Amino acid sequence: MTDVNEMMSFDEMGEVRENMQKLEKALLCTHHIDPNLYVEYDVKRGLRDSDGKGVLTGLTEISDVNAFNLENGRRIPADGSLYYQGVNIVDLIEGMQGRKFGFEETTYLLLFGKLPSEKEMEHFFSVMSKMESLSGRFVRDVVMKASSQNIMNAMQRCVLTLYTYDENPEDISPSNVLRQCLELIAKLPMIAVYSYHSYLHFRKDEMLVIRNPEKGLSLAENFLHMLRPNGKYTELEAKVLDTALILHAEHGGGNNSTFTTHVVTSSGTDTYSSTAASLGSLKGPRHGGANLKVQHMFADIKEHVKDWKNETEVEEYLQKILDRKAFDRAGLIYGMGHAVYTLSDPREIILKKYARMLAEEKGMMDEFELYEMVENLAGRLIMVQRKMQKNVCANVDFYSGFVYSMLNIPEELFTPIFAIARMPGWSAHRLEELINASKIIRPAYKYVGSHCDYITMDER
Repeated sequence: MTDVNEMMSFDEMGEVRENMQKLEKALLCTHHIDPNLYVEYDVKRGLRDSDGKGVLTGLTEISDVNAFNLENGRRIPADGSLYYQGVNIVDLIEGMQGRKFGFEETTYLLLFGKLPSEKEMEHFFSVMSKMESLSGRFVRDVVMKASSQNIMNAMQRCVLTLYTYDENPEDISPSNVLRQCLELIAKLPMIAVYSYHSYLHFRKDEMLVIRNPEKGLSLAENFLHMLRPNGKYTELEAKVLDTALILHAEHGGGNNSTFTTHVVTSSGTDTYSSTAASLGSLKGPRHGGANLKVQHMFADIKEHVKDWKNETEVEEYLQKILDRKAFDRAGLIYGMGHAVYTLSDPREIILKKYARMLAEEKGMMDEFELYEMVENLAGRLIMVQRKMQKNVCANVDFYSGFVYSMLNIPEELFTPIFAIARMPGWSAHRLEELINASKIIRPAYKYVGSHCDYITMDER
């Protein structure tokens, strides 16, 4: 691959660097807003009230996120609950026992508002199976060209390019958007895995293995089948991945990537642009990349704590992390705390159960017990450190990275799996926005700068 810098001479490159340094200094002299002005004008930074609660910006029937009960007009913290189209996520997961197409059934539920009958599921799966393909030309000319070390960027590029392969890309009627969304739900796993294999081949000089999905397999099974060199996986591995996909499929309209879906959709743009925007949002480490931070934190803990079973030693190191003396010096125990949940995150409780099962199968119970110990210690330590009354619970990211690692899924695919899982939720919200909204989403920003006269170049 030709580096763009090869097009410039050594002297030209030096000149560019010198000028860039001047521009950076100029940049740092502007764009600073007095934090007190946000309080003065009651600005909802991050679209949140002063207590951290999200500002109400829309209505939805797709999912409900609860973390408190109302008693005499007061909000009393309660165990968290999550509902997909009115169905409790706990009941949904338990009801999927013994069936391998849980994520597909969940996708149907999110899109059509009800659980499918056996006949409806058969028809739906038939449609999805036919859409689960990419032409050899697309794989060769798009996926394999200009490989990226960040698979999320590769997925964005591929999704945007699918626009040119669509005979009717600009039609935003619900029927056409539904067709496009189903295509993307079916194709994203292939795009992610093939982009990863391309990255390994062209940037790591490893063997290129491209395996087609098999008809009749679930999305979770095909993901593992396409990813692994031998295409093999256990029944439990596929079930755990299927469960993780269900738990990440949707989480209300207020999370950053789903709100992005609403904002971009409200402009009237096409489905591929909307999806690429949501992928860009999810890529951010404050959103989709959180489980990777948890993994890196635990790698650091394992390196510096000699006895993983010694609670005192583990607690002392966690305190060092909070005191900004260890790990990344950010003072955060990653995977702990949530914007909505306080007592518990229902997704974390479910995933923890499956993490234990997988750890038993893989002989990794020592690692699981370390995770469990950190979870039990961290909430209390954070509350004391920050002088908080509000409980701090583990969120779904706490165990998800550990689960993916036990499934031998590379870190480069952690966030792409989140995107694959969230695509049905984004699709449901895009359709909801198109069907119900008639105005472009346009919040206000208050100008707090000062006006000045124009000065001609000679007078500056």
